[in-house]
This record gives sequence, structure tokens and C-alpha cells, in this order.
Amino acid sequence: MSAQFNPSPEISDDDRLWAMLSYILSPIVPIILLLIPEKRERPFLKVHVAQSLVFGVAVYLISALFGGIILGTIIRIAGFVFEIIWGLAANRGEYVTIPVITDLCKKQGWA
Repeated sequence: MSAQFNPSPEISDDDRLWAMLSYILSPIVPIILLLIPEKRERPFLKVHVAQSLVFGVAVYLISALFGGIILGTIIRIAGFVFEIIWGLAANRGEYVTIPVITDLCKKQGWA
């Protein structure tokens, strides 16, 4: 699910931290990062912020539309597990490939 990359010198520790937080605390942190011009222009953050925002919103919508109390909770927990996995990958300086969402973000020019 994640592509292995060596951290590039352009990727700062700050970028990696914010990318991780954008997954784990999605969709709040990605929205905040989009409001900060210095952060939204960083190439590494731009990719992760777009993907984490789309994924976070999708999890909430899917859990609300297709799940009752129990199924909705299971969907959100599963989504949170993936967000932690992808957040840790981003913290290592890796680019994450999320099926469907990564392609969507690239086609829209968000990442």
C-alpha cells in the first residue's frame, strides 16, 4: 500500500510530522494545513494532505450512509487503522498509494 522511498532532502522533519498528523487526525488537520500557504505549497505535504482529506471524508460518508451504529463504528475503526498505517509511512518520508483515492487526487490536480 505504500511505495518505499528514501526521504528526500527537500522533505523536512516538519513535513513528515504534518503529513502523519494529516492522516491520523483527518479531516481536521488537512483542512487546517490547506489554510496555511507555506504548508500547502510543500510538495510532500500537498500529496499527503489531499489524500488524507479525501480518505477521511470518504470514511465518514461511507460509515454514515451504509452503517448503522455497529457497522458504522466498524467502518470508522477500520479507516482509523489504515490512517495510522499510512501516517507512519508518511512519517518515514514515504509516499502512500491509496487505491482509487491517489488516482482521483492526481487526476484532479490536488496532489
